[in-house]
Amino acid sequence: MRHRSLLVLTTVITTGALTLTACGSRDDAGSKDNSGSKKTVVVIGVDAPLTGSLSALGQGIKNSVDLAAKTANKNNEVPGIEFQVEALDDQAVPASGQANATKLVGNKDVVGVVGPLNSGVAQQMQGVFASANLAQVSPANTNPALSQGDNWGKGEFKRPFATYFRTAATDVVQGKFAAQYLFRDAGKKKVFVVDDKQTYGAGLAAIFSDEFKKLGGEVVGTDHVTVKETDFSSTADKVKSSGADSVYFGGQYPEGGLLADQIKKTGANIPTMGGDGIQDPAFISASGEANEGDLSTSIGYPVEKLPTAKQFIEDYKAGGYKDPYAAYGGYSYDAGWAVVQAVKAVVAANGGKLPADSRAKVVEALGKVSFEGVTGKVAFDQYGDTTNKQLTVYKVEGGKWVDVKSDTFNE
Repeated sequence: MRHRSLLVLTTVITTGALTLTACGSRDDAGSKDNSGSKKTVVVIGVDAPLTGSLSALGQGIKNSVDLAAKTANKNNEVPGIEFQVEALDDQAVPASGQANATKLVGNKDVVGVVGPLNSGVAQQMQGVFASANLAQVSPANTNPALSQGDNWGKGEFKRPFATYFRTAATDVVQGKFAAQYLFRDAGKKKVFVVDDKQTYGAGLAAIFSDEFKKLGGEVVGTDHVTVKETDFSSTADKVKSSGADSVYFGGQYPEGGLLADQIKKTGANIPTMGGDGIQDPAFISASGEANEGDLSTSIGYPVEKLPTAKQFIEDYKAGGYKDPYAAYGGYSYDAGWAVVQAVKAVVAANGGKLPADSRAKVVEALGKVSFEGVTGKVAFDQYGDTTNKQLTVYKVEGGKWVDVKSDTFNE
């Protein structure tokens, strides 16, 4: 796998100056607090696709965690502690994510990790973090098995790893929400379901399909596409001949955008709907045909419309980040801030110092974290899942994603 060096700006509290340091590097000299005492460096790891087709999302994750660390330092959120960030690129490849997890575990200053983006990558990282009692908080993973075990679909819930948390709602919530909207609000009764054979896409498509059929809808056909391929004409032809009035795609925007484009080129003037994986401007730009009417769901409410996100948006802009915070920026900031708050609780309980078993203590503290974050109330249930189950449906109008319905999901 190819890596690249990433640079971030680290605020030095005592001088207010900005110094350029390699992302994840430790300044052994350390900064000092107001009393002149040397601060203890605490590192928040980040794993995300920083290059490749999903880098727009990955960079937003990295930058948002970086902003959380800078804010904590600026506000002296945890007296005696200086937060730094080490960000690693997984390129959305599970094996790379696992290697990154091993590297982060090997850095003794890392007390928590934010990421990854992809559920399939997370599956390869969880065990590595658990073996080292290192907390992991994903801002984007939605596969239910990560927190509730492989038999969750049978009603058997068992948390596989106590070190795993997430600020994103699961696909159980997202898939059902999408099916309810497409059937009840959009009035579609005959859907063709396609997935990319990946953990996220296939799981989401299955949950959607089950709920759509329970509501009285019909799945008139199914097919699979392969990630990084570009010719989906055979699938598009199947959709056209099926008589479907809609398409549901379980996957990411690089394939989703091309699929929607090629379906419309067959003359099938029907909407393509997907999950948060396609809710990106690149989905629209990938298509040569107009995407008007295509739909997506996304976890949470639009950040720009949340009163709780106003400061985050202002600070992110002031931070001068080259890339936008994208779909998961708010959830990434909240994930990073959850780690900060856990460290704060652990340090306070140990007389103002970081204990030797800080990793295990941070995991325990994360389970009790509760605060008003960028995306609303941030807290975790007994499985490490977010208690915030707000979702939004987006629709392509005028060449842009426009939110058309936001609601709190209820069974």
